[in-house]
Amino acid sequence: NPGVRLDPSWFESVGVNTSAVERRAATLTTRRSVKKEYQAAWLVKALACIDLTTLSGDDTPDRVRRLCAKARRPLSEELLRALGLEDQAPTVAAVCVYPTMVPHAVRALAGSGIPVASVATGFPTGLMPLRLRLEEIAFAVGEGAAEIDIVITRAHVLGRDWTALYDEIAAMREACGRAHLKTILGTGELKTLRNVYAASMVAMQAGADFIKTSTGKEDVNATLPVSLVMVRALRDYRERVGVDIGFKPAGGLRAAKDALAWLILMKEELGLAWMQPDLFRIGASGLLTDIERQLDHYATGRYSAAYRHAMA
Repeated sequence: NPGVRLDPSWFESVGVNTSAVERRAATLTTRRSVKKEYQAAWLVKALACIDLTTLSGDDTPDRVRRLCAKARRPLSEELLRALGLEDQAPTVAAVCVYPTMVPHAVRALAGSGIPVASVATGFPTGLMPLRLRLEEIAFAVGEGAAEIDIVITRAHVLGRDWTALYDEIAAMREACGRAHLKTILGTGELKTLRNVYAASMVAMQAGADFIKTSTGKEDVNATLPVSLVMVRALRDYRERVGVDIGFKPAGGLRAAKDALAWLILMKEELGLAWMQPDLFRIGASGLLTDIERQLDHYATGRYSAAYRHAMA
């Protein structure tokens, strides 16, 4: 995304009807259902869109290496045979870790084609001097991260200081170099859907390749109403600029039915192109376990114990 100059007229006059957004979001999963072999296919697609994530204070190199092994082969050989996927075994879209864990992930994923994503810029709050946040981006990219998940200063949105927000994200875009920039808005702390729309548009104008709902550390993370507002912003940006920007919900997505709900959102609002990992990601860890269980149920007719589908 090359970005454009800051233009508040693209969003300052835009109102958001909260009741209408909530009604639309509530009908997404009731108007359309995906069953049987079609549901299994959608779940495999969801698996291929996961940014498999570990962002814990007790992360270790060994944990990251085990997670990367899971990323390479998320489904067992037995399940792959049952699904007829032996010759096209799916992998996750990326592995997301802290900057200090990037080199361990890069080595563990060598030759797999799976990129390493790194959070940066004082994740999860972003409350660090800009100079240090830019240095953290440079460190992660230097260690081999191909994608950077940055967090914005929420105070810029709450104070409607769009110039400060634009300049901050543009500087982060430059620091990323060739790495993709995924901008985390922290929507649970932005208070209003109008703020969510405005922050989404400023991030894209500043050069974000993806806009992402949450860090996963807020009290409220990804929700369908917030996501609907963000994907409408994506649609508006494409109509104005002709550039497709990706979307990543994160935080609180733990069940396979959640993955289906967000895939339905992308299909209904943006079409098939936004159901692919180059434009759609799901930030999650435990979600993969439930997707495996549901696929196992489709293949065998029985639900397996969760421990049979360990993360690593």
